[in-house]
Amino acid sequence: MVWILLLMAGLWVLGARMGASGPARGFLVGIIFAGVVLLHLVLPDGAPLRESTGGSAAPWLLLAGALGVILLYRELLRRLRDRAAPEEESPVPDGPMSETELQRYARHIVLRELGGPGQKRLRDAKVLVIGAGGLGAPALQYLAAAGVGTIGVIDDDVVENANLQRQVIHRDADIGMPKVFSAQAAMEAQNPFVTVKPYHRRLDDEIAAELVGDYDLVLDGTDNFDTRYLANRVCVAAGKPLISGALSQWEGQLSVFHPADGTPCYQCIFPEAPAPGLAPSCAEAGVLGPLPGVVGAMMAVEAVKVITGAGAALTGEMLIYDALYGETRKIGLKRREACPVCGDLHG
Repeated sequence: MVWILLLMAGLWVLGARMGASGPARGFLVGIIFAGVVLLHLVLPDGAPLRESTGGSAAPWLLLAGALGVILLYRELLRRLRDRAAPEEESPVPDGPMSETELQRYARHIVLRELGGPGQKRLRDAKVLVIGAGGLGAPALQYLAAAGVGTIGVIDDDVVENANLQRQVIHRDADIGMPKVFSAQAAMEAQNPFVTVKPYHRRLDDEIAAELVGDYDLVLDGTDNFDTRYLANRVCVAAGKPLISGALSQWEGQLSVFHPADGTPCYQCIFPEAPAPGLAPSCAEAGVLGPLPGVVGAMMAVEAVKVITGAGAALTGEMLIYDALYGETRKIGLKRREACPVCGDLHG
């Protein structure tokens, strides 16, 4: 029996030195093992070949069982380590774009205002989207499609049946899944060249400053004023532009707030949250299904403009869209010198 084991070990080592793969060497050793066991099953008791290879198949089967347990244990340990280890982020590629990317973004590249340099700036950009609901869903889809290199999305909610009337990034099969993971799956399926960072939690004072500091631009598609005011304060402190959108029934609005460039901040325009009942939520007042798509897509347009410098972003202005009557209007916005958030920047 010993000489057979030495033969197997010798073949394993020789195969390794010759560059044979592990599975190939295992297959060769397995053939020898199977041949020995077959000899014990076929030859009669007392046969010289049986005696020289252990006298019985039992020791070989016990050895095989022990090796099987060891291999299974190693595989379980490997899987546990893989689950415990943090997922490696897919880095945004450096250098020239691949042929596939050039074809994908060709309609951007031929635009005089964007071109290759503009598409490169999109690939290098990092954008944080607060909320993966009505406004966040289309904004995330178009940011990913446009080739924004790194997209963060933070939301503590899960997909519900009532969301699917307007939050088109999610599917019926996603009901019960955290919105950030549903959105991540949709964006990565749409464009494998972008990196998506999901944060399944609410934006709060504990993490807001550090999180916003990791990004170049923030889109706020939330439906509560506490989060809006927090996002505004943090963006002003960090000098980051904030694109804010809002919805109500048939009407939507959006603006770009960037006090570092001398324009007002969100709290300049809305000094205080409205009293309860004056600004009902979409669940209370209702909202037209396609309306978030219109306004969310406009937010993505503003993001592309801010990142690339194309055209004129909606800074110091608010765009209001009335879907019921098909009307769009813009109003000018002015900063408040006494604003508690950005007043010191203009003093």
